[in-house]
Amino acid sequence: MAGKKKTNVDVIGAAMKLAGVQGWRDTTMADIAETAGLSLVELRNMYGSKTAILAGLIRQTDDIVLAGSGADMADEPVRDRLFDVIMRRLDALAPYRDGIAAVARDLTRDPGALACLAAGPGRRSLQWMLEAARIQPWGLAAPLQIKGLGLVYASVLRVWLTDEGEDLSKTMAALDKALGRVESILSTLRRGPRRFRRDDNDTAETTTE
Repeated sequence: MAGKKKTNVDVIGAAMKLAGVQGWRDTTMADIAETAGLSLVELRNMYGSKTAILAGLIRQTDDIVLAGSGADMADEPVRDRLFDVIMRRLDALAPYRDGIAAVARDLTRDPGALACLAAGPGRRSLQWMLEAARIQPWGLAAPLQIKGLGLVYASVLRVWLTDEGEDLSKTMAALDKALGRVESILSTLRRGPRRFRRDDNDTAETTTE
């Protein structure tokens, strides 16, 4: 009887399980193939590298977040939409938290892989998170929106990785605070040009002097 066909979820699960036990740096593709019940040829045909597996995890998480986003979110305040999207993302990553913590530690020593993930799958993921929150990440403000969301997500992810509370109260408090900071900065930027614009009375006074 043929065994059950292995899926991307099986490979990602095996990779994150191994990372949580022995570290991401010390986890080989052969380790992942053995744990997932695959030959190296089968694994290579699914994922060409460990970085590709991480990109697969990002995409898998995107799918879960997007599947939970409905049109009814458009009626909520922007801050609430972003809060919901980020918390749903963390919920989707929860089964892999130990592995993700190991990856986060070890990628600091692999700047090439980190840059590759950030520039490609990471950036696209942030764009889709904005779409899930019903915020269009394609206009002139897109680079600022993406960078702002990236900073919020990175700061909250660090808290989440060490938050042992069942209700994730520390994570939610950090997220609320981070969104508040971004909201304040964007509000200041929107008001910025007016601070340097003279009104009609100022102009008239300057002309008569």
